[in-house]
Amino acid sequence: MSWPSVSVVMPVLNEEHHLAAAVEHVLEQDYPGELEIALAVGPSKDRTREVADGIAAADTRVTVVDNPSGKTPSALNAAIGASTHDIVARIDGHAMMPSDYLRVAVETLDETGADNVGGIMAAEGVSAWEKAVAAAMTSKIGVGNARFHTGGEGGPADTVYLGVFRRSALERVGGYDEAFLRAQDWEMNHRIRQTGGTVWFQPRMRVTYRPRRTVGLLAKQYFHYGRWRRVVARQHKGTINLRYLAPPVALAGNLAGLVGGFLWWPLWLVPGAYLALVIGATLPLGRGLPAASRPMIPLALATMHMSWGAGFITSPPSLGSDSRTAQAAQG
Repeated sequence: MSWPSVSVVMPVLNEEHHLAAAVEHVLEQDYPGELEIALAVGPSKDRTREVADGIAAADTRVTVVDNPSGKTPSALNAAIGASTHDIVARIDGHAMMPSDYLRVAVETLDETGADNVGGIMAAEGVSAWEKAVAAAMTSKIGVGNARFHTGGEGGPADTVYLGVFRRSALERVGGYDEAFLRAQDWEMNHRIRQTGGTVWFQPRMRVTYRPRRTVGLLAKQYFHYGRWRRVVARQHKGTINLRYLAPPVALAGNLAGLVGGFLWWPLWLVPGAYLALVIGATLPLGRGLPAASRPMIPLALATMHMSWGAGFITSPPSLGSDSRTAQAAQG
C-alpha cells in the first residue's frame, strides 16, 4: 500500500523530564510514511516550553503551539490546527506504544474504511498498589465490558483509547468540544458515529498505561470520570446503559444499607453482599500478582466504583452547559 503521511498531536503540560523521550519514541515508530509532531504546550510550572522549543529547533518535523488554557481538548484542537497531514494520531506524553502502532493503525483505517481506530489501554503497574489497580482496570467487574480496557475481538466500537483519525472526520464534526474537560474522546467519537462514521477497535494497538499511584488520586480520577459521563448522558440522549448505571446504584444501595441497617438490620446485607463481591473477585484477578498486591484489589475496585458513582450522582446540571450540544439545544 501507499503509506500516507501522519500527523501526531500531543498535549503537553509539566513534562520537562519526559518530553524528549516521548517525542523520540514517536519518531522511532516503525512506519514507512512521513511523520510530523505538533506539541501543544500549556502553562507549565517547569521548563517544558524550553524543552519543546529545543526539540523543534533541532528537528523540523516537530512544531510547537501554545495552549494558554492548559486544558486537554483545547490542546488537541490547537495541535490539530497546526498539523498538516490527512491522518491524525493522538498520543499522550506518557503513552508507551508498540513500535508498529502507527503502521497497524493506518492499515486498519485502510482495510475497514473507519474514521477512527484505536486499541487497548493496557494498564500495567510498577508498585504493589499500581498492580492491584491495573488488575481492576482490566477486568469486567472493574470497568464493565469496554473492550479498550478488557480486550476482545476487533470491530466497531463506541469509543477507543487515544485514536488515529482521518482528518476529514475531525473536520466534519469540528474537532473536540473544549467544554468537555473529561470524556472528550467518548463525546467526539459519539459525534463521529452520529454523522455516519465508524469507530473501530483494533486489539493489536496495545498502549501501556500507568495507573494512579495513590488511592486518593485514583478516587479523584474516577470521580471526574463519573461526573463527566453524566454530562455526556445528559446531552446525548440514549447513550447511557446498565454499565454506567451500576456504580451509582451500588453507591446508593450501600449507603442506604449502612444507614438503614440501624433501623432494620437485614439492610446491612446489601453492603455486605457488595463487600463479598469485591473480595471474591480478588482470587481470579490476583492470579500472577505479587502477594502484596492481592489484598489491595478490593480497595481498588471499591474506590473505582464508589468514586465513579459519587461523581455521576453529584454531577451538577450546569457542568458542560457551555458545550456545543448544550448551546445548540438552547437555540
